[in-house]
Formats: sequence, structure tokens, C-alpha cells
Amino acid sequence: MEPAAPGTPRPRDPQGRRRAIVEAAAHLIVTEGAARLTHRKVATRARVPLGSTTYYFSSLAELTTAALHHLTRHNDLWLDRVRTALADHDGDPRGLCDLMAAYLADRDQVATDFALTAAAAEDPALRPLALAWTDGLTDALSAHTDPGTARAVAVFTDGALLHALLHDTPLDTHALYRSITALLSPAHGRTA
Repeated sequence: MEPAAPGTPRPRDPQGRRRAIVEAAAHLIVTEGAARLTHRKVATRARVPLGSTTYYFSSLAELTTAALHHLTRHNDLWLDRVRTALADHDGDPRGLCDLMAAYLADRDQVATDFALTAAAAEDPALRPLALAWTDGLTDALSAHTDPGTARAVAVFTDGALLHALLHDTPLDTHALYRSITALLSPAHGRTA
């Protein structure tokens, strides 16, 4: 396809523009925090006119929520991988630990999850987004242990996320496995 001649208006792409705004807001939330988000910063990052941000989003809160939803899309895929790993290992947490170690080694992912948690701490309306991962992990683990133990492992992984954020070297598979199996030991082998 031939590029448009200079001066020819580009075709309108409302969905593409909205997506660019959401992605720009998501990036800014991760790099600067949700509290520092402004329409002007988002417009500059998305390379759209300032009025576009208010055209597609009636408020900064609505834009923030859309950006945070965008950031959480990976959660469902990750939780599916956790369920598969647990099923493939008959509930043994080694597959979970391998996945967690890779997850914690991804600094961008860790920063993204922390940004979501920080935003939810500031705005209670956002807490369901931040809790979806922990609740989903608890649910996945509950198929292989009792709900209380599953919750303890999920809370431990929240702590492992903070550890990864603050340390140059996140917990590796062996450290994760040792800790998670210790949490599971009284209930290991029991199903809910």
C-alpha cells in the first residue's frame, strides 16, 4: 500500500486513538504513579491533542481505571498458567515456583504490579483490580490445599513481589519452593 501524499489527512481511527491514550496512561502510572497522572501528560505521551483525553474519558478517574484494567489483562493468562502447572504437577508447587521466579525476575512486570497496588491503596474503588491476582491465586491453590493455606501462599507471593521490587536479586525458584512447601507442609496432599 502506498503511503499517503504529504498533506493528505490520515484516516480516523477512534479505537486506535483511545487505545493509545490508555496505553500512555498505563505507562505513566507505572513510571510516575497514578497520583501524578494528568490529562496533559497522557496526551503528550500518546501524541494526541489534549482534548482527545477528555473526549474519550469524562474524568481522570475514568482514564486511570481504564489504564489499570489494561495493566491487569495479563493476570488471567498468568493464572491459567498457574492452574496448568499445578495440575501438571499434581498440586506440587514446583511449577508454580518456576513461574513465580520468572515473573519476579521481570522488573517491568513487578513495577506494573506495584503501581496497581499503590493506586488501589489510594483509591478503594480500585482494590478489586489489585486483589484479583491474589484472589485468583488463592482460588487456583484451593483446588490442591485448604483455603487458609492457599491464602497464606498467596499472601507470601505478595510479599515476594515487594521483595523483588526492593532487591536487585529476586527470590529464585529454590527459595520460593522452600518457603511455599513450608507453608503447604501441614496441608500438603489434602484437597479442599
